[in-house]
Amino acid sequence: MRRLGLRTRVTAAFAVGALLLAASMALVSYELTRRSLIDERERAALRAAYFDATVVRAGIDTDTPDVVQVLRSLDTGGGRRPVLHLNGEWYARTADPGPTAAIPVDLRRLVASGKPAVQRVRVDGQSALVVGVPLSATATYFEVNSLRELEQTFQVLALALTTVAIMVAGSGAALGWYATRHGLRPLTAVADAAEKIAGGDFTARLDTASDPDLTRLSSSFNQMVDRLAHRIERDRRFAADVSHELRSPLQTLAAAASVLARRREQQDERTAIAAGLVADEIDRFQRLVNDLIDLARSDQPAHRAPVDVVALARDACHALDLPASIVRLAPEVSATWLVEPRRVAQVLANLLDNAVTYGGGPTCVLLDRDGSVGVIEVQDDGPGVPVEDREVIFDRFVRGRAAHTRGAGDGTGLGLALVAQHAAAHGGRVTVTDRPGGGARFRVTLPESLT
Repeated sequence: MRRLGLRTRVTAAFAVGALLLAASMALVSYELTRRSLIDERERAALRAAYFDATVVRAGIDTDTPDVVQVLRSLDTGGGRRPVLHLNGEWYARTADPGPTAAIPVDLRRLVASGKPAVQRVRVDGQSALVVGVPLSATATYFEVNSLRELEQTFQVLALALTTVAIMVAGSGAALGWYATRHGLRPLTAVADAAEKIAGGDFTARLDTASDPDLTRLSSSFNQMVDRLAHRIERDRRFAADVSHELRSPLQTLAAAASVLARRREQQDERTAIAAGLVADEIDRFQRLVNDLIDLARSDQPAHRAPVDVVALARDACHALDLPASIVRLAPEVSATWLVEPRRVAQVLANLLDNAVTYGGGPTCVLLDRDGSVGVIEVQDDGPGVPVEDREVIFDRFVRGRAAHTRGAGDGTGLGLALVAQHAAAHGGRVTVTDRPGGGARFRVTLPESLT
């Protein structure tokens, strides 16, 4: 499972924190408000019940009381329903037995014993408050108060508090996103500068005056880049100087080897073989020195220009006595690309030479596209490249098994290292995979190279 990014995690933390805080505040507010409203409603119901009980007591304190008329004379509105228990009989203003049946037995007994009491019950599926007031030894008065409006108030309150909690959580997420956007801006600047440096632009620096709290980080980063650029430049000059110094003695050795080669007929067999080996090694040494010089220059960014890559590929094939027919241009792909001609020509030459020497010969040079990315693909019919060696063979100095896998028989791997360097100069990279049917497939990507 892919791990979430820092900005996403911080934003989520802000949102969850705001939601928990808002939910806690909402629950506390809801409970306090609920208790306050219920207590207030109970007090109001008790006052009204005691007042109505006084009226009922006066109405039934006659020789022939009209109980129903007395109950109807009460001003209870639509939310209170009076019930009277007199001499073992129940009396109400209507024939509806609901209020009478809603009075719990325990509450009846308690009020009949002479103690007023209050209890919440359910009447017809709705909450109600029953208030019982003793009137005499044979009479008890009850009022059933509907709490429907109070429940509706609680529902509206809960909805409002839930909405507020969600809005607070959303605001927390927005605040977290805003905070991380500005808080991570210095890291973004560091990442941008590091990306430019990785692409070969050693002039990239951080602004030390952008944030006083990050001055030390910016200064340390700039010092590191300065030292890195100085070291790379020193190594490049050293490689270039050594390579140039080696050219003169190599040219002398090459001239001497050519003299020996012209006089091969005058030499015995063992001397002729030795002279041929010397000439071959001098030729390989010269190619190695030229590769070192090119490698010393390869860290610079590519200078793009419109180039016919099909012509470059065919020229590379011609130089190695390969048929031009192996060069294929994918359908609907322009032959003119924005690349540096010298670098792309060397990429093609090195990959083809690698295929000839170690891959049994190239079978196809495909020029394709992937969006705005140009793709050069060289396929060969050789033994392929082991998975564990597919990254290290493009390093500048390769040792061990990968050095003898392909393109690095001398332990340097400069041919494929140059391919990787030239691809990186264009902002791309080179990879190697298996070719269907056997062999290897070297794929070089050159971003923004298609016209």
